Amino acid sequence: MFVQSHTPFADFTHQTDRHDKSQTPLKDRTVLVCGGDQDDCRQVAESYGFTSVVTTADIITSTPTLWPFTSPQSYASYARPLPQPIYNPSSTSPTHLTISSVFVFADPRDWALDIQLITDILLSRGGVVGTTRSCSLAGQENPASLVPLYFSNPDLQWASQYHLPRLGQGGFKAAFMGVWEAIHRGIPLEAKTIGKPSRETFEFAEKRLRKHRQKLLGTHKRAALGLRKVYMVGDNPLSDIQGGNDYSSPFGSVWDTILVRTGVYNDSEVPPHKPKVTVDGVWDAVKWALIREAWPTDEIDKLSVDDT
Repeated sequence: MFVQSHTPFADFTHQTDRHDKSQTPLKDRTVLVCGGDQDDCRQVAESYGFTSVVTTADIITSTPTLWPFTSPQSYASYARPLPQPIYNPSSTSPTHLTISSVFVFADPRDWALDIQLITDILLSRGGVVGTTRSCSLAGQENPASLVPLYFSNPDLQWASQYHLPRLGQGGFKAAFMGVWEAIHRGIPLEAKTIGKPSRETFEFAEKRLRKHRQKLLGTHKRAALGLRKVYMVGDNPLSDIQGGNDYSSPFGSVWDTILVRTGVYNDSEVPPHKPKVTVDGVWDAVKWALIREAWPTDEIDKLSVDDT
């Protein structure tokens, strides 16, 4: 079983927009998906059930003047035609591209382009790309009427092959919010962020764990006992450990957190959120959990890293 930061977006497909009189589920409305390499995130969104997914590549390829500081040709190999044209004052089309929600699935590769595009959509009339609202949010505009914006990962930094942490999606969000507040004289934007340490992500993961456990155990008598203990292993105190410590399971399971000395872990700093234990790596975390669960030592010794 594999759950990524954006996997909970799969549960959004049947949501409806209170401003939409038809109450069409989100899976059948047009959404913008940002981030990731080439067309990967669109394909993931479609696997979740979204049927009309538009990406930054589609829009900049169809309308290069939207952001003149990038080359549309670099997106051409994986861009798709838009379901409707983008509005412009000379357009004669009866319909235009309308975005119902914006999802940041992964770290955007061109921050400036995506910041401009998301800003345009949030400032549009009802999500119609190419239009703009007649009044400023600094006046009487209701921010709740904006196109919903969702981020999937709040991590400011992450560990790459470079020897220092790199900015992650949390950095992109901070940059976007800074631009937004500069435009609107300090008025903050309400955007939803899932991913660790949000409760939604941990509850989603637990539901998947419970379903997976039931499938593995089948009719075994232990299946009736339910999921009693979960070990949350991570390298980031600000997401993995905070989320596991704060999570209160609606199903009654107990969560213990294990911090590993890899990734963004910094041995010279005291973790802002204290784990149950700190170990060297993931394999050590697994062995610690098995010992806590009273597994026989000889059985643990038979396991290898590949078994994890």
